[in-house]
Amino acid sequence: MKTIILAGGLGTRLSEETSVRPKPMVEIGDNPILWHILNIYGHYGHDDFYIALGYKGEQIKQYFINYNLFEDDITVNLKTGETDYVKQTRKNWVINLIETGKNTETGGRILKLKEHIGKETFLMTYGDGVANIDIDELIKFHKSHGKLATITAVRPPSRFGRLEFDGDSVISFSEKPQIGEGWINGGFFVLEPKIFDYIKDDATIFEREPLEKLAQDNQLQAFKHEGFWQPMDTLRELRLLKSMWDSGNAPWKIW
Repeated sequence: MKTIILAGGLGTRLSEETSVRPKPMVEIGDNPILWHILNIYGHYGHDDFYIALGYKGEQIKQYFINYNLFEDDITVNLKTGETDYVKQTRKNWVINLIETGKNTETGGRILKLKEHIGKETFLMTYGDGVANIDIDELIKFHKSHGKLATITAVRPPSRFGRLEFDGDSVISFSEKPQIGEGWINGGFFVLEPKIFDYIKDDATIFEREPLEKLAQDNQLQAFKHEGFWQPMDTLRELRLLKSMWDSGNAPWKIW
C-alpha cells in the first residue's frame, strides 16, 4: 500500500529551526522526524513512499540521495578509485520525491500525487508528527466500514501539568499528560482514490472543504487512537520529543 507524506509546508510556528531547513528535516536524535515517521510505516511493511515536497524540498532530496553514504561503513581505495560499502544498514524503502509546489496547500499536494496513486487504497500523514499507532489495526478498521476515508482521532496533549488534590495538598502531579478534552485530527489517514474528487485545486486545504464534505456525505470514519501521539509544531514540542528519544523512552519507537 502506497504511503503519502506531506512534507512541503513552511513550518512557521517552528521558525527557529525551519528558517534553514524544511520541518520534516528537523532532527530528533541523529535523524530527521521524517525518518522516524517512515520507520513507523516500515515496521508494518509499508515501504513505498511518496513524499510531497515544497519548501526547501531539495534538502530532503539530498538526504535520501546520500542516505547510504552516511549510514554505511565505506572503504575507499584511492589507488583504484573504487568505493565499497562494507557494513550496509539499508532500508527496504522506495522513496519517491515529488515536487508539489512551495505555496500549494495540503489538499493540492495530495491532488498532485493522483497519477502516482492510481486506483488503490493509500495511506497518508503529515511530516511532523509521531505516534505508537498500529497501522495494521488502522487499515483493518478502514476496510471494515467501507467508507472513502479514515482519519486517526487522538486526544490533544495537555498544555499544562495535571494536579490532583486532597484538600489543599497535592497528591498527584503529571507533567503535561495527554488528557486534553475531545478528539482532534492526528493524521495517519487511510484513503480511497475517490477522495481526489473532493479536492478542487492547489489552493484546497484538505482539512477544510474535502474533510468537511466527506463528513457531510457520511464518508469519513474515525479510528480512535488512545495511545501516544505528539506533533512537532513548536520549539517546546521539539524539545519534548528530543528528551524522550535521548532518554530511551520514545513511545513511537515501535521498530
